Amino acid sequence: MKQREVVIIGAGPGGLCAAQKLLEGGAKVCLIDRNASLGGQLIKQTHKFFGSEKQYASKRGIDIMEILISSLTQYGDQLEIMTETSVVGMYSDKVIACVKKDKFFKIQAQSIILATGASEKSIPFENNDLPGVYAAGAVQTLMNEYGVKPGDNVLMVGSGNIGLIVSYQLMQAGINVKALVEAAPSISGYLVHASKIRRLGVDILTNTSVKRAIGSEQVKQVEIWDLDPTWQGIEGSERILDVDTICISVGLAPLTELLQQLGAEVRYIKELGGNVPVIDKRYETTVKGVYACGDVVGIEEASSAMVEGKITGLNALEDLGYDIRASRLEMKALHEELKFLRDGPHAAKVRAGYLKRGMLT
Repeated sequence: MKQREVVIIGAGPGGLCAAQKLLEGGAKVCLIDRNASLGGQLIKQTHKFFGSEKQYASKRGIDIMEILISSLTQYGDQLEIMTETSVVGMYSDKVIACVKKDKFFKIQAQSIILATGASEKSIPFENNDLPGVYAAGAVQTLMNEYGVKPGDNVLMVGSGNIGLIVSYQLMQAGINVKALVEAAPSISGYLVHASKIRRLGVDILTNTSVKRAIGSEQVKQVEIWDLDPTWQGIEGSERILDVDTICISVGLAPLTELLQQLGAEVRYIKELGGNVPVIDKRYETTVKGVYACGDVVGIEEASSAMVEGKITGLNALEDLGYDIRASRLEMKALHEELKFLRDGPHAAKVRAGYLKRGMLT
């Protein structure tokens, strides 16, 4: 069995920033990711970020990824990177079971940081398994990583920031976005994104959802309908749109399965996306020496994940016995940055979630 000082599972913005702080403090880090490249969701994010200048506001996700990765290259053998490696099991003695291609192996860690992110949610409707029904992340991967058009005529479902941003990216690629439907009575993303696609002629239909996809071999049309105040479809309000693609962007769910397998306590907090680990203000779970940060502890922007990653890395470093006295002021500044990122009106739901958790930063 391999012995490692710190294992970070997930090499997105949270995991990369946690690794940076651990490496700066002298710890040896093993960074594991199931994908072929580091960066997580940043790999496919070509839009410019909002938020704090310290968290790379005005830079594109793909550029932020390069900055974060380049900050790790100077550490040589102090950093071990395992890509295309899936973690398939975690145990209370901090043993991690991994699979890389056809090889199975175990790692014993002194400390573990979970930065596994989140998976995309979906919605039930007739024929939602037809080819042509995609999650927004899959559409971003096709377009931004591989240069492949998912279709020619798209219905976007969901008006969060991802739905709005992906709609704009589809139009940039010359794809016709027929409409955007939102089940809620108001848009949930930033108005600046919504205004941009409205100016380009896309109707945003609130209190509206998908009744069924139409087609035999693939999506040919979609039937949408209005929703009443109880979120039920209104008979007689149906209309049909000619589309070959339905893009679903209705939120994310934290990936806590490994933490649950480990025996860490998990609690359902709707405002944070669903089941999230119980953590203290140091981002340590109920299993000593196991930490979590980023979307796995609550759905937020990548900027928050980066700050959380740095805080988590410093706390894990201290618990391993490293001297972080020189980083006390930085730690205080990081908590202030996190507070700043959560102070805006669009973060009200996140603040409510953290109040329920009892650790509003």
